Amino acid sequence: MAEPILATRDLSISFGALKAVDDVTLEIERGAITGLIGPNGAGKSTLFNLLTGTLRPDSGAVRLQGRDVTGHAPDKLFAQGLGRTFQIPKPFARMSVLENVMLAPLDQVGERIAGPFLSRKRMRAQERAIRDKALEVLDFVTLSALADHPAGQISGGQMKLLELARILMGDPEVILLDEPAAGVNPVLTQTLIGKIKELNRSGTTFVIIEHDMDFVMHHCAPVIALAEGRVIFQGSPEEALANPTLLDAYLGAQVDG
Repeated sequence: MAEPILATRDLSISFGALKAVDDVTLEIERGAITGLIGPNGAGKSTLFNLLTGTLRPDSGAVRLQGRDVTGHAPDKLFAQGLGRTFQIPKPFARMSVLENVMLAPLDQVGERIAGPFLSRKRMRAQERAIRDKALEVLDFVTLSALADHPAGQISGGQMKLLELARILMGDPEVILLDEPAAGVNPVLTQTLIGKIKELNRSGTTFVIIEHDMDFVMHHCAPVIALAEGRVIFQGSPEEALANPTLLDAYLGAQVDG
């Protein structure tokens, strides 16, 4: 068996008396589009926050490409090839779409205190390279016509494409998407799905939180389900639809060990 690109072992975190993620052990297959499903409050977004360093676990471990990255900061994980989007995009509203994308690369010379004074030539060359790449990425996600628009004035679906564009500036190997289709009109949803599949064919691994089982059935395999902070199912979309434990979880019934 090939080594998983992303994995957890006995991962847990509690908020007071609530165990939001409870001894979760899972493996994400390299090159897959994995669907992460479960009822509201199951711990899906909390798990994403643990995987991407937004939260530090109480116990357990996260491994990225075989390396222990437990508790690493989000920027460190981004530099190692792990990116994520959020359920509600929050771009810099007054900046242009292009400027939002150009901000994404890490360790820019112009961001250092002495950069503009000691490395002006290098800074300008880097900015040109970043701008050129940002324009290419915006063209890929079909937002090039909006490059100069304020990011706060584009639609919700376009903001989700913008989030994807920002992540792509880091050339990630793994992308975690938190409900990418939620609140997005059908046309933009199909555009987003097309870009996900195109990136996947090029080798990018995806993990997608999604409530829409039609989306999961057609675009994700395998499927992992959480309920009450625990993994209750791993398998194919067809098996998920026929699994009584998973059905009970969605109906609000108690989940057995």
